[in-house]
Amino acid sequence: MSESVKSVAIKDIMIAFQRIKDVVKRTPLQLDPILSDRYNCNVYLKREDLQEVRSFKIRGAYNFMQSLTEEEMKKGVVCASAGNHAQGVAYSCKAMKVKGMIFMPTTTPRQKVDRVAFFGGDYVDIILTGDTFDDASDESKAYCEKHGMTFVHPFDDYRTIVGQGTIGLEILEDMDEPISHVFMSVGGGGLISGVGSYIKEISPETKVVGVEPAGAASMQAAFRENQVVKLDEVDKFVDGASVKQIGDLTYNIARNVVDEFATIPEGKICHTILDLYNENAIVAEPAGAMPVTALDDFKDEIKGKNVVVIVSGGNNDIDRMQDIKERALIYQGLKHYFIVNFPQRAGALREFLTLVLGENDDITRFEYTKKNNRDRGPVLVGIELQSKKDYQPLIDRMRKNEFSFIELNKDEDLFHFLI
Repeated sequence: MSESVKSVAIKDIMIAFQRIKDVVKRTPLQLDPILSDRYNCNVYLKREDLQEVRSFKIRGAYNFMQSLTEEEMKKGVVCASAGNHAQGVAYSCKAMKVKGMIFMPTTTPRQKVDRVAFFGGDYVDIILTGDTFDDASDESKAYCEKHGMTFVHPFDDYRTIVGQGTIGLEILEDMDEPISHVFMSVGGGGLISGVGSYIKEISPETKVVGVEPAGAASMQAAFRENQVVKLDEVDKFVDGASVKQIGDLTYNIARNVVDEFATIPEGKICHTILDLYNENAIVAEPAGAMPVTALDDFKDEIKGKNVVVIVSGGNNDIDRMQDIKERALIYQGLKHYFIVNFPQRAGALREFLTLVLGENDDITRFEYTKKNNRDRGPVLVGIELQSKKDYQPLIDRMRKNEFSFIELNKDEDLFHFLI
């Protein structure tokens, strides 16, 4: 099927909409006044974070499982997921009384694991395995084959894609005015394949924009090579979109419906997560906030127009918020880490505090790197600035006062090792 199918039939999306409408919420399409004012256009948010499972994944999972035969349902289903698809499958298993085995990466936030258990109840078993989605996927497929169960693919199955496409149907039904752009996150490609197919069939002038994290831009890699490729490694922070390899089917469909891409640094996504929470009271997970971040890259193009952004999920573990704030500050140039070698003279620490630190600079971390010989050992120092322009004066003062240092923000390997 993956080689022959190039698009999703609109009638299939319409059928799926009728099939899932009693279980899946019709989420609101909300005009966001803050974002609209910021970008001088009308920004509408499609709030898939308001689904019962807090993400769009329930659509594809439930539509898939509705297609199973009685015999297939008796044998049960298997899935692999970083969290949201797992919740959709778990919810569907309980609703349809089908046994499910759910494989999740060991890096999945605890909040998502707990939610899967909550939605699936006694109908699902959770197996944590591997560091990435791809690792968990390999394990789940082996288990599925061994036990003769049905694999519910999170993105690379026509039934899953069709279910996700119902979002496009709702968007166009709820919008009276022409839509210039629709922005959505890309992980494995199921969302953009389904929604993009419906949008392009009904409103071909609307641009479909795929948004990927800088550390896991697997669909753009496939587009560049004109074939599906596997990334050597991915940054797992945007867990809902950190996929090493998109699907064959999603690739064949997406290349016919995606107009443009945006690639977003993880730190900038963190900044958007905090803005959405502080300004809009929206709790978005990284993959859900990512397409909102992409508006920056299109601010001139979307001026005066109607644009839709799909907030795909809101499963954000509160334990991650400190890390999110940290990444946002680093991206903004407000948080810096150094290994500082203090001069071998009396009062060097006092000099650092009085002569190097600026009036509005704060030390957020101070840690000796050696347990012994502290007087001679280098020190790990974290400094938060009030303004980005305070950075160069800080560097100049360290050099003037003979404090040798290494900037960890500019040494990725050392940064990840020490911070």
